[in-house]
Amino acid sequence: MNSTPSPVTALLSNFRAGDSNAVEKLFPLLYDELRRLAGRYLGHERPDHTLQATALVHEAYLRLVGDADTHLENRAHFFALAAQVMRRLLVDHARARKMAKRGGGAPKLSLDEALQVGGGEPEELLGLDGALTRLTELDPRKARIIEMRFFGGLSVEEAASVLELSTATIVNETRAARAWLYSDLSERA
Repeated sequence: MNSTPSPVTALLSNFRAGDSNAVEKLFPLLYDELRRLAGRYLGHERPDHTLQATALVHEAYLRLVGDADTHLENRAHFFALAAQVMRRLLVDHARARKMAKRGGGAPKLSLDEALQVGGGEPEELLGLDGALTRLTELDPRKARIIEMRFFGGLSVEEAASVLELSTATIVNETRAARAWLYSDLSERA
């Protein structure tokens, strides 16, 4: 078993230790994957969406490395937190759009549509965010797994590594969380 840390993990360790040059070296290593993640989120939005993937990537990265209280352990942990930050940014953007429209109404979408992140309408993303917030109050671990898997694009194995759980637990918790979210979204639709 290779115990040498990956370049990303080593740079994150250097960054935590106060090496400001590590941030400059880290961004190029993470950019392509962050860009793919942002593109995946925004791919479900309408074509004239005002938030661009590049802006989402840069804002998420700046929030992650700019927060002194954030302790980034390794690549999987970084992307789990990046998923949370991107979700917050997209929800904030959706709320701003909704306020601008002065619209309302209950979201009407299936769980699979909701978990594709976006769907084009701010109400859909806000509905999913509300459901995840309610799930967090009931079962924070399940909500975090959904966030990492569906918003962060982490594999079962990566989520298991970040949360220090077995892959079987991740699979079971994902199944249970999806069922709860489906029920919650259906009740509110």
